[in-house]
Amino acid sequence: MKQLLLIIYFISAGLLAQNSAFDPENSKGQLFEYADFTNVGENDYSFTELLKNQNSILNFYELESENHSVGFTSDHFWVRFKVQNSSQESKVYYLETARPITDEADLYQISEPKIYHFQSGDQIQFDERQLPHRSTVFKIKLPPQTTQQFYLHLKSDGETVNLPLNLYTETSFWIMNYKQQLFLGLFYGLLFLAGIIYLFFYTSLKAKSFLYYAIYVFSIALLQSALDGFIFQYVFPNGGFFNDKAVLITALITNVFLLKYCEHFLNVKQQLPSFYKWHKAVYAVIGILFLMVLVSEETMALAYPLSNVNGLLSLILILTTVFVMRYKRMSVDVFFSIGIFFLVFGLLGFVMNNLSLLPNNFYTLNSAKFGTGFEVIFLSLSMTNLIRKLRMDKETSQEVTLQKSEEVSQLKTYFMSNMSHELRTPINAIMGIAETQLSSDSEKHHRKNYEIIKNASLSLLSNINDILDFDKIEKNELQLQIEEFNPSIALNQISNNWKLEAEKKGLTYQFEMDYEIPAVVKVDSERFVQIINNVLGNAVKFTNEGSVVFKLRCTPQPNGQCRFSFHIADTGIGMKDEMKKHVFDSFSQMRLDHKRQFGGIGLGLTIVRHLVELFHGNIKVESKEGQGTEVFIDLPLEVVSKQIYPGKISELPKSSFPETHILVVEDNLLNQMVMKKLLGNSQNISFAVVDNGQKAIEALKKDVYDLILMDLQMPIMDGYEATEIIRGGFLGDTIGGIPIIAVTADALQETRQRVLEIGMNDYMTKPVNKDVLMQKIYHQREITMKIA
Repeated sequence: MKQLLLIIYFISAGLLAQNSAFDPENSKGQLFEYADFTNVGENDYSFTELLKNQNSILNFYELESENHSVGFTSDHFWVRFKVQNSSQESKVYYLETARPITDEADLYQISEPKIYHFQSGDQIQFDERQLPHRSTVFKIKLPPQTTQQFYLHLKSDGETVNLPLNLYTETSFWIMNYKQQLFLGLFYGLLFLAGIIYLFFYTSLKAKSFLYYAIYVFSIALLQSALDGFIFQYVFPNGGFFNDKAVLITALITNVFLLKYCEHFLNVKQQLPSFYKWHKAVYAVIGILFLMVLVSEETMALAYPLSNVNGLLSLILILTTVFVMRYKRMSVDVFFSIGIFFLVFGLLGFVMNNLSLLPNNFYTLNSAKFGTGFEVIFLSLSMTNLIRKLRMDKETSQEVTLQKSEEVSQLKTYFMSNMSHELRTPINAIMGIAETQLSSDSEKHHRKNYEIIKNASLSLLSNINDILDFDKIEKNELQLQIEEFNPSIALNQISNNWKLEAEKKGLTYQFEMDYEIPAVVKVDSERFVQIINNVLGNAVKFTNEGSVVFKLRCTPQPNGQCRFSFHIADTGIGMKDEMKKHVFDSFSQMRLDHKRQFGGIGLGLTIVRHLVELFHGNIKVESKEGQGTEVFIDLPLEVVSKQIYPGKISELPKSSFPETHILVVEDNLLNQMVMKKLLGNSQNISFAVVDNGQKAIEALKKDVYDLILMDLQMPIMDGYEATEIIRGGFLGDTIGGIPIIAVTADALQETRQRVLEIGMNDYMTKPVNKDVLMQKIYHQREITMKIA
């Protein structure tokens, strides 16, 4: 009542606003032209105090535009105007004013004898607003044939304050609102889509430009949603600390990631190091501004203009970087330049509109959104070019990697070949001497020493073979060399060898072989022996007490085949269930905590499984930790019906082995000595030794030989070149057809294939086994004599 009496007093005294009234239906111009405003500074006047002082100590000024801006300020502003309803009916209008982020917006309507007070702003709870809308909107009702006086109070915390007065009818307001929501939906949808897409690109390509760009786009969306009032409406509807600082925080985050994106996209650190220092300086300023936002209301008010200035300086820095790079003829994507131009253009429009330097309309009010939208489109196009460049770089990198991989593969093959040769050569000499002494020396202690030497050499040779075989498996080059073979003799030899090892460890050893085992089968004898040797060797090696059992059952199959079923069981350390999953993996022993007590390089079962698969067989392992392991192997082998002599060639009657004159071509003196010992005690064999291919050619011109044992890697002229000369007919047809057996330390498949391609008749690797050597010599002599 007291306030109403004061109002009546002010009216009677003529102290209320003297502006002419704005009639929405009849007046010319717009509402702002009928209004004026005053800045009362830090004075937080009540409505009554304002009325009391408005004509005495306050100065009112006309609004200069439809979106009059008073700049960055924390002062209190009052706007006054009158609205007239000259019709005979009540009217409802919607007044849109101030920015959505304005802290306080109070509208007072004097409608005698009442005064209506409506609240808005983001420092109250959202549901306390007169109208539940993101913008600062008031719904006003005008009685018929009346003129109403309005006072609008606005206050912010340092952000730009605008004083627009846009009056809409109810229908026009909701049409405008619908168009605005449609525009905002397209804008935010574009930002969301771009951000998600480039996050996906980052997860697949791992280029930081995509990550920074995605975060930048999302931060733009957050900044604009704060400016548009969506953060207040949907995230912080109760106002408070974070809502109050949302615009500044999101603006600073946007500034950071725009710079980070441009820095990585343009590769500023490498291409323009001096500019990179300016980037770091701007980051430091942004860090200080973050602190100012959090320290106090006074520092936060100062942070508003400083953040805008820093944002403009950041854009100038980016534009200068692009200009300098183009000036220095560095590559800059054209879409990137266009996108940055639109961003600058949009932000300048936004700032100029805030400063009332541009008229207030849909385009100027949303210039920042238009600029950002076009910027996102063109920067996305530039990112597409980046993806294309990354793809091309990746393809180039893949080509280079492939080339390097091929080079490495060739070097690896060369290394493996050399390693095979260099290691097998001395092993050949050691084993040759050991075997010769074992066959001639009858003293027990001497034989024991030579047995140790032989077994140690065999162990080393086995590891070398495993490494070479693993290399072949990796390159899918391991192949079987099928020949006729007596499995019974080999299996008994293998069993006897491991029986001795088992008994040395105090183990019980049991061997059971089916008496119906075929006498001769077609098989790669070396690989057949390797399979059984590796598995049986593991059983003995990993068993410290108990027993080892080795069983073989042979089951006839259709089409002249026989299934060899091996069962090898031990009571050794066994395996955990997890380890069984990796038992056939390469270097699987590395996973076990055996402190290297069992030795080996962990390739045995990997190779065994691959060999079993080459035989079209299968292998299964069952094991329990601490109880032992059982291995089941099935191999389908072709049975040979004809009978051949199953014993050793060296045990044939002397008259059965044809007289043979052999040329041995070998450069290594130790290997020469081994070959002399192996051939010197052989039946009906004579030989000569030369140390390179050139001397072999000269020897063939002077003497008649029945067979050549040819080393491959030799000085002056190697075995390949010598063989090509012999097979080329340069020494005559007779010498050109002489059998040649390659005797080499190179055990690679490529070597075997090459010697056969250039015309050699057979191939064997060092260390030389006497029985195998005699078998191959005997076989070649049989063929030669049949042809003759």
